[in-house]
Amino acid sequence: MAIKLEKHGDTHRIDLTKDGDNASKEIVINLNWTQGQQSSWSKFWNGNKSIDLDLGVWYELQNGAKSCIDGLQFARGQGGARNKVTKQGCYTQKPWIWHSGDDQSGSSAEGENILINPRGLSDLKRITVYTFIYEGVAKWAETNAVVTVKVPGNPDIIVEMGNQYSLQTFCAIAEIVFDSNSMTVKKLVTFHGGHSDCDKAYSWNLQWRAGSK
Repeated sequence: MAIKLEKHGDTHRIDLTKDGDNASKEIVINLNWTQGQQSSWSKFWNGNKSIDLDLGVWYELQNGAKSCIDGLQFARGQGGARNKVTKQGCYTQKPWIWHSGDDQSGSSAEGENILINPRGLSDLKRITVYTFIYEGVAKWAETNAVVTVKVPGNPDIIVEMGNQYSLQTFCAIAEIVFDSNSMTVKKLVTFHGGHSDCDKAYSWNLQWRAGSK
């Protein structure tokens, strides 16, 4: 069984102490998508390039440290092992968040995954989960994309991006707030002109510059 967040502002709280302690509750944020059947209009405006959809997060720690992790940030030689601090994140020390790899074609059965180490939950304050179309026009329905937040012992929380329609290619999907032994997932699904535009909307106050794969 899964919980589908239907409307903007819908929330679901998860008690992280339920059915055991936090040490076993690895949180997985998954983006699964396919190329789907692109329309002739999409192919024309995109020069026949395939859509490339990326998953990312902005995170803030309890000590005030902030940064972002996504496929664009670590794509150019910035990847690494999960125990080494890179722009891909780090699983075994702060920020306790690690992006396992970029799926550029939508062909991976596992999709893109961002893993949160349960050992670091007390260090985490908030996360904004986002996705963006790196290449391709904003035809979200053609991606069949689904974002899932998975916590062991709890129903999966689902946001269906494949049902969205917007001319903008960047979307803030959900906010996760950590509070003592619980986390609350809030549906956002708001569309923006890019990282910087969305940053301003949610007051992250990070510095941005153009990037590429």
